[in-house]
Amino acid sequence: MRIERFDAVERAAHWTTAFLFAVLILTGAALYLQPVGAIVGRRYLVEQIHVYCGIALPFPVLAALSGSWGRGIRADIKRFNRWTGADRVWLRATVQKRPVRLARRDAVALGKFNAGQKLNAAWTAGGGLVMLGTGLIMRFYQPWPLSWRTGATFVHDWLAAAIVVVAVGHIGMALRHPESLDSMRSGSVSRQWAAANAPRWLEEVAPSEPVQKTS
Repeated sequence: MRIERFDAVERAAHWTTAFLFAVLILTGAALYLQPVGAIVGRRYLVEQIHVYCGIALPFPVLAALSGSWGRGIRADIKRFNRWTGADRVWLRATVQKRPVRLARRDAVALGKFNAGQKLNAAWTAGGGLVMLGTGLIMRFYQPWPLSWRTGATFVHDWLAAAIVVVAVGHIGMALRHPESLDSMRSGSVSRQWAAANAPRWLEEVAPSEPVQKTS
């Protein structure tokens, strides 16, 4: 039996945002790394693509949220903002040795998203907004004092490096959990996966037998 995890609107918003992120990373590399820029060439065109993809970045999520079709993504945002005791146990287990970490995480009943996914969502939203703001100051610089432009450049550059590191980690974690990754393509997961990884969410959307894990 399959359980819907992400509807079509959520998947479209995710993949469109991921595409824009990828373009921003590639064009940013061409602008800031001279060897890459020498290979790509057309610096002005690359700069324009970078700027307007950055401006477009919030729009897939805003469009997904804006109408009745956004019920799924609005519900998920509420889940991201709601932390439970199980989430705190999951997060504290991060610093434990692998056998202890796995045992502790296996002993709690999680909702649709674990604590790592909630932190990644908060990081992506906050980091994206800061990158957008600093990028706009760098691009439309005339109204801003020199200290603002200098600070915006510094923050933009270093935050971009951090975002690349987190994005690589996000992709690596997705590849290690193929069914979770596939749910962002197909929209659904097996009931067995949901029972093992998100039992509280399973009971919320498809209740049947009580789940044995405890929070």
